[in-house]
Order: sequence, then C-alpha cells, then structure tokens
Amino acid sequence: MTRFSDSIKNKKKSGLIPVIPDIKLISPKEGELTRGRDPVKTAMLFEHLGAPALSVVTEEKHFGGSVELLRKIAAAVDVPVLRKDFITDEAELYITKEAGAAAVLLICATTDRETVSRLYYKAGEIGLEPLVETHTKDELLFARSLGAGLVGINNRDIAGLEKDSGGVSHTKLLAAYAPEGACIISESGIETPADARAAIKYGADAALVGTALWLAADTASFYREMCGGETR
Repeated sequence: MTRFSDSIKNKKKSGLIPVIPDIKLISPKEGELTRGRDPVKTAMLFEHLGAPALSVVTEEKHFGGSVELLRKIAAAVDVPVLRKDFITDEAELYITKEAGAAAVLLICATTDRETVSRLYYKAGEIGLEPLVETHTKDELLFARSLGAGLVGINNRDIAGLEKDSGGVSHTKLLAAYAPEGACIISESGIETPADARAAIKYGADAALVGTALWLAADTASFYREMCGGETR
C-alpha cells in the first residue's frame, strides 16, 4: 500500500487539494455526527470520491470511536488509514498496526516529549508512519528535531477537546516552523472550501476535515468542493 504521506503528495500533484476525511462518530462541540449513517460505508464513499487517505478516530469516551471501527474501515478501503487517538505506549502501536492502519497520530500537546520521541521511532520500526501533531511553535521545533516527515498543525486546542474556535489562520502562523520537506497537514477548524484552499496557500499539503463533512447537506458534493474540483 502507498505510504500515507506519499498518497497525499500524489493527490496534490494532480492539481486537487488533498482532503483527508476524518471518520469520527461524535464531536465534543457538535455532538453526534453520523445521524444514522454507517461510518464504514461513509468511509468507502470518501474513497470512491477520491480521498487520498482516511483518518479514523478511535478514542471512545469523547469521540465515540474504537479500534474495531478502525479495523473495519482499514479492511474495507484500499487507501492508507491514520489512527487518531491519545497514544501513550508502545502496546498501542502494535494494536494500531494489527488493525490495519498505515499511520498513527502522536500528539505533542498531551504527551511528554520523551514519550513522543520513543513512540515516534518505534512506530517507524514496525512499519507505521508517525504523524506528529503540533499546536505551537515550540512543538513544531520539537517535530523538526525529530526529523518528522509527516506533521500535523492542529488549528484548535486538543487539550480542550477542540471546543475552541481556532481556524486555518493558525496554520498560517506556524507553517514556516515545520520541518523542511515535511508533509504538512492542517487539522481542525476547516469548515468551507475556502478554508481548505487557504490551508494550502498558507503552507499545508493537505487538510484534514471531519465535522464539516459530516454536517454537510450533500456529503459528496461538499467533498468535491473541498477538493477544489471534480474528483477523477
């Protein structure tokens, strides 16, 4: 399977904005998102629409996810899948790999630097691509010290469960501090096609979008608009 970051880069080369759908069942800010829709079938729809990769939230308490959901989606699609959760130990990396994920989220804001470093290198050893998520200049400089090739800039504060109103202007402020040559993903607060375009303009290589896709009246049309044109 194509690496998570390579799939994003390939989509960007096609002239479309790489929009990574975030499969999550609950938003702490907006509440229940699926509203009767099957998340696995929805993930398959996004793949059909040209999504270069998918993100699956597995945190249960606040976001309603599970490793089983990750496993089902990874088995149902052919694009690389990211596991989003608060990963703090190596055992979770092996669980992530076994469930079929290609990449794993490591969050600087909620995990100490020593642990992030250890998990970063272990993930690479077992064939998982680590996405180092940042929210501050200091965290981006830490990601640079790791030599991270896949970096997320969270426009909202995950420590507050992303209930704040942060938008893509945060990506604009921080992108310059990202590791040179890294694949940069702008996360959260991306609500419109204009936001997605702005994220790319400000230095991101992709936009990770969750709630806005789930709340759209016409998911397929809205996703195509987010990508900047018709999918191929």
